[in-house]
Amino acid sequence: MDRHRATLLIVDDTPENLTVLGELLQPTYRVRAANSGQRALQIAASDPQPDLILLDVMMPDMDGYAVLAHLQEDLRTRDIPVIFVTAMDSTEEEEHGLDCGAVDYITKPLRPAIVMARVRAQLEVKYARDWLKNQNSYLEAEVARRMSENQLIQEVSIHALARLAETRDPETGNHLRRTQEYVLTLARGLQPNPRFSAYLTERTIEALAKSAPLHDIGKVGIPDHILLKPGKLTPEEWEIMKTHSSLGSEAIAQAERDAAKPVEFLAIAKEIAHYHHEKWDGRGYPEGLEGDQIPVSARLMALADVFDALITRRVYKPPMPFDTARDIIAGERGGHFDPDVVDAFLKHFDHFQSIAERYGDGE
Repeated sequence: MDRHRATLLIVDDTPENLTVLGELLQPTYRVRAANSGQRALQIAASDPQPDLILLDVMMPDMDGYAVLAHLQEDLRTRDIPVIFVTAMDSTEEEEHGLDCGAVDYITKPLRPAIVMARVRAQLEVKYARDWLKNQNSYLEAEVARRMSENQLIQEVSIHALARLAETRDPETGNHLRRTQEYVLTLARGLQPNPRFSAYLTERTIEALAKSAPLHDIGKVGIPDHILLKPGKLTPEEWEIMKTHSSLGSEAIAQAERDAAKPVEFLAIAKEIAHYHHEKWDGRGYPEGLEGDQIPVSARLMALADVFDALITRRVYKPPMPFDTARDIIAGERGGHFDPDVVDAFLKHFDHFQSIAERYGDGE
């Protein structure tokens, strides 16, 4: 904005008053004039928009108060400061004008020095306000940019860690992406359920999605001869394999301890890593929890993980048809899985299937 040639709009139904104000202001400012409230609104909303409006109060059809009200209702004009210009010089009238939102109040007959001083003062206030607004907009954009950048770095780091586990188990393919999408689908489906609604806030669902890829991070601690064994594990080897859940949760817990402050998604990631092999009926590991003792995050991950294992090719088995996998999951309602989680899975089974097909392993 050219501070030395600000645009002013003067509004008065009397031509003589417009002439007086125009001659006073034109040497310093660009001046636009309106002889009615309706015309003033049209000019205020058009380019170049005025930086300040000097508005007569007593006008026919639409008085100054009505004009100001319309200006404040319009997003295009609500930030334009208005000085009331009027012959009414009572304290009550001035207070009323200021209460309506005018920034100042000039009484007639006009005194040139007073008018110029008031105009100059209000323009300076506007310049300062606009500068702050621009600074705030810049700062908000910069904060958003940095948050987005940090978010991206965080997500890339999470996936790098998760991929570290998967490099030791190359058969898993797009398992991370699929299970992440399954967990999101279950969380969204369970949001309206009174058992889950308090927990499954938008913030928590976002953290769940971010955390899900870390569910098997503990596999980096399992020896190759067990992790990569093509055949069935011996009981002793299976006991070692089961330690991946506690290895993963301990690694994440250490990351939490290293953090300067609590990180929400790490707390959820730790839950998922530790408890996603627990079963609703208590037959799971590592702690044999049952029912609602098992964290919600782990209950969602449990179903997502098992479904993906069923439909995916392994060295020891072919991929299972979707309908067969669905029936197996349904058969474990109240057994391996929380009944409500199974119900959500069945309700959204078509979406599970589309996720599996979209992020398939190129079979």
